[in-house]
Amino acid sequence: MINKLINIISACIFTLTAGSAVAQNQTPIRIAYIDPLTGSFSATGYNALRQFEFAVDELVNSKGGVLGGRMLEIVPYDNKGSAQESQLQLRRAISEGFQFILQGNSSAVAGVLTEAINRHNRRNTDQRVLYINYAAVDPALTNQNCNFWHFRFDAHADMKMQALTDMIAQRPEITRVYIIGQDYSFGKSVSESAVTMLKKKRPDIQIVGNELHPMEQVKDFTPYVTKIVSSGADAIITGNWGADMVSLGKAITDAGIKSPIFTYYAAYDGISSTIGQSGLDQFRMVHEGYFNPAPTEEYAQYIRDFKQRYPDNDVSYPRVINTVQMLAKAIEAAGSTDPAAVAMQLENMEITTITGDRIFMRADDHQLFQPIQISVHTNEGITFDADNSGYGLRTEVSVPLENTMVDHSCIMVRP
Repeated sequence: MINKLINIISACIFTLTAGSAVAQNQTPIRIAYIDPLTGSFSATGYNALRQFEFAVDELVNSKGGVLGGRMLEIVPYDNKGSAQESQLQLRRAISEGFQFILQGNSSAVAGVLTEAINRHNRRNTDQRVLYINYAAVDPALTNQNCNFWHFRFDAHADMKMQALTDMIAQRPEITRVYIIGQDYSFGKSVSESAVTMLKKKRPDIQIVGNELHPMEQVKDFTPYVTKIVSSGADAIITGNWGADMVSLGKAITDAGIKSPIFTYYAAYDGISSTIGQSGLDQFRMVHEGYFNPAPTEEYAQYIRDFKQRYPDNDVSYPRVINTVQMLAKAIEAAGSTDPAAVAMQLENMEITTITGDRIFMRADDHQLFQPIQISVHTNEGITFDADNSGYGLRTEVSVPLENTMVDHSCIMVRP
């Protein structure tokens, strides 16, 4: 009788233990998405959120997840575009058990988050988190301010400016350039790298204006554009994004400026529809990934499927695909969600993307390297438009991965 009772108890314990293991195996791996979901830059934040939601479902969850069946789940946290609010949301996410933090807009927020996460991980070795940066491109983040817990999946500002200034240098008709940008770390980086690189490649080019404006405060850029016109500039460089790019683009086209505009973010989120017909063949954007033409049918189908699910959004961040694929692969290879173990797997990871490109994450500074494109705003040769406007980006120049490599000043300290 006693032996029978012991067997029953043992069976119950085994069942409870097995059930607990199954439950753990089925628990989603939650990723905190900290970006603007209200305020002037909410369109940018929501568009990226939809792309991450789709990517984890399409590329990971539909294929059985990771670690024996665990799904990935993107959980949004609204930082209202504020660095201070981002710190509050970070602390909230950590207290709720998140191990992965996802953020991209903007570099000012990224600078605060990477420092806060690095400090937190030093003090709380049993509660570490990993920072996945998909869009903040201030070069300092993988140079003097680098740290082990931060990985960047976009080409940084200097890498992109290298491509833009190469194009400008090859156009002898450009002799007077006006630089305008948002007054924070990224805007300043764009300005500094543009001046330095143009001086080296085309010393004959005159910088006729170099201006920073308050971020998210200027509603009418007419006074700034008036100064651009008065300067006699025959080309404009800007790193503006989101609402500030929408407003600047509108002011430029309203003023009838026909000079080429070289940008980082002159597409999507209302920008393409705003510049519309007036900006045809005038606005150019440097970016990773592809828009038109799609390099593979697999990638084209991915865009079609996304648009079917989210007809009011666009695949404006091709790097979201790379970010999700590499993170999932790193978790699988680590055999756990431990941030340190996942980070080790991300270092020197190389994959071939659904666009057919080889990309890799450099271990020395946690900077991803991938081909870079320069595309023009047009309505010709467009399969996938932006903002449902009939206008989109068509690739003019493609820079292979090998030609995007840059030196770094990161001194990586590993745990």
